[in-house]
Amino acid sequence: MDREQRLWTWERTAQPYLLAASLLFLTSYAVRVLVPGLSPGWQTWWEVVTVATWTVFVVEYLARLALSNDRRRFLRTRWLDLIVTALPLLRPLRIVDMHERMRRRRNHPRLVLESRVMAYTGLTSLLLGFAASLAVYHDERTAPGANIHTFGDAVWWASSTLTTTGYGDATPVTPRGRVVAVALMFVGVALVGAVVGSFSSWLLRRFRQDGEA
Repeated sequence: MDREQRLWTWERTAQPYLLAASLLFLTSYAVRVLVPGLSPGWQTWWEVVTVATWTVFVVEYLARLALSNDRRRFLRTRWLDLIVTALPLLRPLRIVDMHERMRRRRNHPRLVLESRVMAYTGLTSLLLGFAASLAVYHDERTAPGANIHTFGDAVWWASSTLTTTGYGDATPVTPRGRVVAVALMFVGVALVGAVVGSFSSWLLRRFRQDGEA
């Protein structure tokens, strides 16, 4: 078995464990942000869960790097993996990348391409919106001059930003909150573009089929 095959086997085997680790990381971060007054014991427990799951991401990335035939090419083409390893709250973005790699290895996908793109993009948007809401609420709730005081405010802000609506009634004022906002703006444009493009492609294909019929 060559190194590329071992890499593919490793990625396929590790996916369920990475999914579990991602859910644990997001849960631990959500509990620490949304549950006020945690006891010192529970606070320590959830911090350990956060560090442990982050360690899993780093070890898994280094293992894939070691299994790669061309490590420079791996770093160049898998730049998204490096970003989501350093910033685990962005891990939902891996869903789209993972889906594309899996799709290329299947000869007969069960769903049409447009439906799969819209489904995976929708799931990615939900998870990213939730993660961004947590990050912004964590920094903004006690910041002077902030207008995001509750988690509901943060969810409303993330929803309007992801959909590129931007009402302006809730805006981050802290440096990290604004960095999260900029990142979410760019991601929102890309995700909305993917959904609109896929839907347009589906409409054109249906019109073409109806015309041929």
